[in-house]
Amino acid sequence: AIHFHSLRREKPMVSLNCGALPENLLESELFGHMRGSFTGADSNKKGLLEVAEKGTIFLDEIAEMSAVMQVKLLRVLQERKFRRVGGLEELTADIRVVAATNQDLTRAVAEGRFREDLFYRINVIPIALPPLRDRREDIPLLAEHFLTKYAEQMGKAITSVSHDALELLVQHDWPGNIRELENAIERAVALEATPAILVESLPATIRGDVVRPGVVPTETLPDAGFDLEAHVQGIERGYIAEALKRADGVQVKAAELLGMSFRSFRYYVKKYNLR
Repeated sequence: AIHFHSLRREKPMVSLNCGALPENLLESELFGHMRGSFTGADSNKKGLLEVAEKGTIFLDEIAEMSAVMQVKLLRVLQERKFRRVGGLEELTADIRVVAATNQDLTRAVAEGRFREDLFYRINVIPIALPPLRDRREDIPLLAEHFLTKYAEQMGKAITSVSHDALELLVQHDWPGNIRELENAIERAVALEATPAILVESLPATIRGDVVRPGVVPTETLPDAGFDLEAHVQGIERGYIAEALKRADGVQVKAAELLGMSFRSFRYYVKKYNLR
């Protein structure tokens, strides 16, 4: 939306997930490389900084960048210049950079995991996107969008979400936010045999078939009260750790045991520092 409503809308818009690639490949994707600069570099290649010239580059999960890559990105933002891997020529970078993260960068800076100078360089116009549970009015629109997308991809004549199924979607807290919702709709489209998504096609965690941990009955609430958030997080961590143990450390299988998307599960693994 930022790109297509800007003066750069006629120029390229490219994106890169900084957490999806190891450092050497991330550097090549971002800056490009020269032939022979490393094993497998059979020809010169433009990086996304070149491809996005006069346009926009979106850096997702920027907090996953290594310290070395943070330094190199900072130079680009400060000097608007860069070199391809293995190259000597200085190239200009007239681009808009949009960055996103699900981490608290202020805390990451304090803990030494993210460079303070880079944080202030990218924190020009911050946009805090509320979690999906705080904007439930968006859920029907997003569900319809993902339904149309996956029904077309799978060649299925599914045109709507049933009233009961939509109610469950709106009531769910979506710890994995929009990605979890997309995963749920994709699954439902794959399983559904009628023209509308029914409750039975939704994941068990949304249907309520799985007992949700962390609910403290009012009759057991101590007179002096207690830290509910810490209690819930303790239970969450226990279930995540147990799922990992049962799945022999395979995160995809562990996520399935908890009825979660892999993306959501990986978030909690990082949150609770589990391996």
